[in-house]
Amino acid sequence: MVGKNLDKPDGDIIVSIFMLTYNQEEYIAQAIEGVIAQKTNFKYQLVIGEDFSSDGTREICLDFAEKNPNKIKLLLNKKNIGLIANYIQTYAHCKGKYIAICDGDDYWIDPLKLQKQVDFLEANPDYKIVYTHNKNLFPSGKENERLKNQQPISTSFKDLIFNNYIPSVTVLFKRESLTKNMKMWILKYPYGDWPTYLYVLRNGGKIRFLDDVTAVYRKDFGTSTALRKKRSKIGEINLAILKDIFEDPEFANRKELIKASILNYKTGLMASYNKDYQFFRSFSILCALIFGGRWNALKIYFYSLKSTILS
Repeated sequence: MVGKNLDKPDGDIIVSIFMLTYNQEEYIAQAIEGVIAQKTNFKYQLVIGEDFSSDGTREICLDFAEKNPNKIKLLLNKKNIGLIANYIQTYAHCKGKYIAICDGDDYWIDPLKLQKQVDFLEANPDYKIVYTHNKNLFPSGKENERLKNQQPISTSFKDLIFNNYIPSVTVLFKRESLTKNMKMWILKYPYGDWPTYLYVLRNGGKIRFLDDVTAVYRKDFGTSTALRKKRSKIGEINLAILKDIFEDPEFANRKELIKASILNYKTGLMASYNKDYQFFRSFSILCALIFGGRWNALKIYFYSLKSTILS
């Protein structure tokens, strides 16, 4: 790979499917099968970042890659480099016009997923991201549909900056090479999908929701499970991401929206700290918000405090 420009697109590949895996031998075959079962009238490539698994994951990936050399590009890390370093490395090898995501413990159930999404983006160049419904699969075997309520058909950066409502296993988005600066700060975080979507939309473009169920997300598996043990953890991470986005010159024309989202996340984090019995942290945020003129934070503070005390 030395000397090659990894950011240069391949005009023959329309979609690159981005799959990270580590110690997922129970699930990885189903994830790969859902991708190679896609029926399309264009060329796509599955790019797997295998992060030096200690179970049978690597052998399963090697077997699939050997049997499907025209569809699978397998990246075999020589040591475990961690989730986000693997994210950045694998993303750089995605050459398609568009990128889809399917983690190694999730899977697709609609063989026309990619075709429908590409058809939409090709016909609607003002859109850069398209996503769908998905099912949640719990360790008990129970399934439910993640998005019960009707989703807005069309959204944009000004919506996504306040909340990541896009299930990564359902997404397809226009490929853009990450900047050197972004690659540096994104390494600090346990996930990169939300900041990547925001980066794609930083200069405009819309998000389309398709009312189809195309994929299954394994709930309570992997990294996200540990993060959700504390209500405040995700809020802390998202707030830190927003602060880095605010400082990133690529987002200079979005500062007012980012600033509003930072205030919104601070308010939510204040309430989460109360629910996690971290009262001093909650009060510290309250003081900062009031000092900044956000007096409505008082109501949220006392409501969350009362709920915790009475629970």
